[in-house]
Amino acid sequence: MKNKNFKDYFSDNSSAYATYRPSYPHKLVYELSKICKNSHLALDCGCGTGQLSVLLAENFDLVVATDASQSQIQNAEKKDNIIYKTAIAENSGLEHKSVDLITVAQAAHWLDLESFYKEVKRISKENTILALITYGVLHVEGTVDKLIQEFYYTTIGSYWPKERKHVENGYANLPFPFHELPFPKLNMEEFWNLEDLINYFNTWSAVKEAEKISGVNPTDQLRTNLQMLWGNPYSKKKIIWPLSIRVGSVHV
Repeated sequence: MKNKNFKDYFSDNSSAYATYRPSYPHKLVYELSKICKNSHLALDCGCGTGQLSVLLAENFDLVVATDASQSQIQNAEKKDNIIYKTAIAENSGLEHKSVDLITVAQAAHWLDLESFYKEVKRISKENTILALITYGVLHVEGTVDKLIQEFYYTTIGSYWPKERKHVENGYANLPFPFHELPFPKLNMEEFWNLEDLINYFNTWSAVKEAEKISGVNPTDQLRTNLQMLWGNPYSKKKIIWPLSIRVGSVHV
């Protein structure tokens, strides 16, 4: 079953996505596992190349990780207790009442949520936990952050898909018809040099769209501008992405 509304912004660059996207903190999975009644089966929808799936595999007996992009699945990090499947989130193929935890990381804004929530209710046990996870605009320590914010909001701002607004507001406006639970505030953190950061920017859909339309990669000029403030380009700076996490208990 295919989702006719599926917008594939990532298959063409899935190997770079696997290499240059930031990692989720272990504490995220620890906190999620604490509120799950059981740790037998976790489903990671829209898994991409498995950034969250591999962490879930440390706390759950089995992880089924699905993505609509076959290329993303092919580039996903393998682990013995992870089953990767090319499938849409709205049709997981899992058995009724079989799942203890369902996660959607940086992907809920692409889903047909009405259909997805029907699937969530179908595969959930009583009080299965659902978590919608997204990370917002990054901040880099020091004076370079001003240039990065200008790049995000001004240089490429008009090239973001309209769904990006949901990421920027932390999924606050997405419907969430479940009993919402409190969850600790968490951040993603990395220490990257200048080239690491530029490679990350090149995974952004807005950068690819800007290059497609103008014929020029906008990160080329950004790199030049950042070099004047960065200092030694091989030196690493702390980068923070604030996480927004909506967690609910699914009553079936």
